Amino acid sequence: MTADPAAPLAPLVSRPDRSAVVVDYDGSLAPIVDDPAHAVPLPAARDALASLVPLLGRVAVVSGRPARFLADVLRIDGLACVGLYGMERLEDGVVVPDPAVATYRDAVAEAAADAARRLPGLLIERKGDVAVTVHWRTAPARQDEAIAAAEALGERYALAVIEGRMARELRPPVPIDKGTAVRALVDGLAAAAFAGDDRADIEAFAALDDAVTADRLQAAARIGVTSPEVPPELLRRADVVVEGPAGLAMLLDELARRIRGRSS
Repeated sequence: MTADPAAPLAPLVSRPDRSAVVVDYDGSLAPIVDDPAHAVPLPAARDALASLVPLLGRVAVVSGRPARFLADVLRIDGLACVGLYGMERLEDGVVVPDPAVATYRDAVAEAAADAARRLPGLLIERKGDVAVTVHWRTAPARQDEAIAAAEALGERYALAVIEGRMARELRPPVPIDKGTAVRALVDGLAAAAFAGDDRADIEAFAALDDAVTADRLQAAARIGVTSPEVPPELLRRADVVVEGPAGLAMLLDELARRIRGRSS
């Protein structure tokens, strides 16, 4: 860690045209809420992210949310939206799913319907037609029941069961995650930063590490965003830690200010 929180971002300031900022959505741009449908980006975080689009080679959001949701809620021209942990992306306004997930759509639909039957009263969040998440944030006493049901559904429908924040997600068992998504987004660039707050974001940190080790990226910065539920491992691996979406907004604002200052 450093007394200057923006110091790890110095390589992005020196080569902005060949740099990328990639961020998570829930917990990083938007505060965590009980109902995912009500999660909206902090205005300051959204504005700070938008300010970087004309300054950097690439600005992107990689999230477990559908790509269309990200585009609609953020409304930032030029922002790359990668949804469902990399299983889909938005291209010219059209949602493009990864070909590897197409054969699992029926299984996901059946698992979603089965989850609703098995777990009445819990939130069953359908993420397009390639993933479904079981949430128990509003009913913590049902955690064991929800986990057991998700594991059973994963086995029955041959789907992967992914641990989330007071949730389990069922999705196609394909080698796609935030790490593979970030790796594709930063390919060909010189420097990149990723900001996140959840277990899946550790995969993105690891992808940056691997890219630097393999000399595919000259420099990388890992930004940990705190919350009461942030995994300790993510904070240990972070180059800089900020306090929630408001802290991330301040850091992104500072990055934009330094890039503008360099070019003035």
